[in-house]
Parts: sequence; C-alpha cells; structure tokens
Amino acid sequence: MDHSLRCFGTLPKLSILLPLSLLLFTFANAAFDLATIPFNDAYSPLFGDANVVRSDDGNAVKLLLDRFTGSGFISSSMYQYGFFSAKIKLPSNYTAGICVAFYTSNGDVFEKAHDELDFEFLGNIAGKPWRFQTNLYGNGSTNRGREERYRLWFDPTKEYHRYSILWTATNVIFYIDEVPIREILRSEEMGGDYPSKPMSLYATIWDASNWATSGGKYKVNYKYAPFVTEFKDLVLKGCSADPIQEISGDEACSGQHADLEAQDYATVTPLRRLAMRRFRQRYMYYSYCYDTLRYTVPPPECVIVPSEKQRFKETGRLRFGGSHRRQSRRRGRTTTPVEDTDQDM
Repeated sequence: MDHSLRCFGTLPKLSILLPLSLLLFTFANAAFDLATIPFNDAYSPLFGDANVVRSDDGNAVKLLLDRFTGSGFISSSMYQYGFFSAKIKLPSNYTAGICVAFYTSNGDVFEKAHDELDFEFLGNIAGKPWRFQTNLYGNGSTNRGREERYRLWFDPTKEYHRYSILWTATNVIFYIDEVPIREILRSEEMGGDYPSKPMSLYATIWDASNWATSGGKYKVNYKYAPFVTEFKDLVLKGCSADPIQEISGDEACSGQHADLEAQDYATVTPLRRLAMRRFRQRYMYYSYCYDTLRYTVPPPECVIVPSEKQRFKETGRLRFGGSHRRQSRRRGRTTTPVEDTDQDM
C-alpha cells in the first residue's frame, strides 16, 4: 500500500497526486527569512582540525571522518536561547556506524548538570536509508532520555536540506526545512529537565560503531573513507551569554528574547501543525512518550495523541517493526539503552 496516500486520504483528491515533500512544504508555508553567518565569524574547529575543511568563500564547511579521527566545530559564543540552523548534506553509500550530530550543549562547562538539544543522524549499510533522532536533556538528566527516532521523506545525501533547532524559555521546536517535526512545551512539572543554561552550537561526525546501526551490529568500514558531511548557510540567532555571569541571562537578554519569540519560526501555525502531524504519522518510528517499559508514567511534557499511541507497542516502537538501542554518545557519555535492530524500515 502507498502509505503516503493512506496518510493523506482525508485531503482533497488532487493533493494525493502531489509528492509528499511538496505537500509538507505547502503546509509549512514559505522559507524562513534567515541571515547566515560566515564560518570564520562565528565558529571554530572543535577537534580533528585537519578534517575541518572550509570553503573559499567561508560560507560552507566539510567535516570528515577517516580512520584516524572524526571532526567537529563549535560556535565561538554560548547563547541563552536561540535559533540554530544549517543546510546539511550527509555522506552517501555505506555509512553504517557513523553518527553526524548537530546539537546545542553546555557539557564542557556544566559537566554534571549539562543541557543539550540534539539532531543525531545515524548511518546505515549500503542501500538502506539514513535515520535520525532528536533528544533533549536538562540539568544533567541523561538517565531520562527523551529520544524520538524517524525516517526521512527524501535522500539526505543527494542535496542540502535545512535542519534547525529553536530554543526559547517556553518551547523547543525541531525543524527540517520549514516543517516542524517535534515541539516540546516547557511546564513546571519538567523542572530542571528543561534546558535553561547558556549553550554552544556543535556539529560533529564520529565513529559510533558500538550503537549507531542495528545496536552495533554494523561497524564503520573505513574502506569507504573519508566520510564527508557538508554544512553551509549557517545561522545563529540568539543572545550571547556568559554561563557564569552574575547578571541574570533573562535580564541581560530580554530584548533579544522578545525578538526571537517574534520570529515566524517561533510559532507552530495551524498549517505547520498539520504538517508536523503528517510527518509524525508517516515517519516517526519510536517515541519515549509511548515507551511504557521505560516510563510507566509518561514524562510531564508528553502530549499523548491517541492516533499516535495506537500505532506503538509498550516498547515505544511501531507495532510492525522498528526498534532501538542507545548506548554510547559523543566523548563516551552513556544513556539508558534503547534498542535499534531493525534494518527494513
């Protein structure tokens, strides 16, 4: 069965003849008005400096993974809330065991109480698509993973797509192009689990052979190296903040916070919400909110959608396949394991 037709069966008949991506983009409206920043103006290499290759015009950068090292870059400043975005093209062919991450974190400053917002792209064996996950941590809550995992409606190795994280005092939104794929609303019940301290923007490519593909069954094969991830049209919009400053970040950044929250991308409009619902119906294959084996009571930010819930087993996985393992992460940090052993989705 054509699942895209099933998902869009309630739309006008003409719409089911259109590509799914076109429908999603139509729902999400026009492209965001974004001001890009040259790499040298706002970022610097994090590790594997020789594998951080900048374009001649300074507007793009390649991150390489070879048998010697991965690589990464970091923003020059930390930000108290912001919009973090880049157009990214992922490596092609055999990419099993590879993790490409685009994320915000303050783990280098608050090692035991860090905050983090993640896009993590998980490589695959030849002929199988990339998958990806989003996650959120606040105040060192790594034992309470909030993973969601998804597939994409396009081949991320063929052309660039924009991936964005909006982080405000009240909500977090993950975007692909102009399509919101996940929103977390802050609540009092979340307490310190909601990220609230200044964070830097990071991008990395690294060897995650022990967990990234089928729970570590398939490793990085360096016969295909170097693996190259490309970034361009980078965006940083937020209030630069000192994580240990005496003046409250909210007080010093109030004007920039108001400007951030007034941007078009800070609101999930009804059309975008429909696009998000369609994406989640069609492409989300794991959600911690429905994993009753991990959480007998869903975490407070979970919004249980009956039409979503009935699709998932008590493990949080789809009833017809899709599973997870989550073991190690960048720089050796570990979280609660979540299996991912299915390769046919």
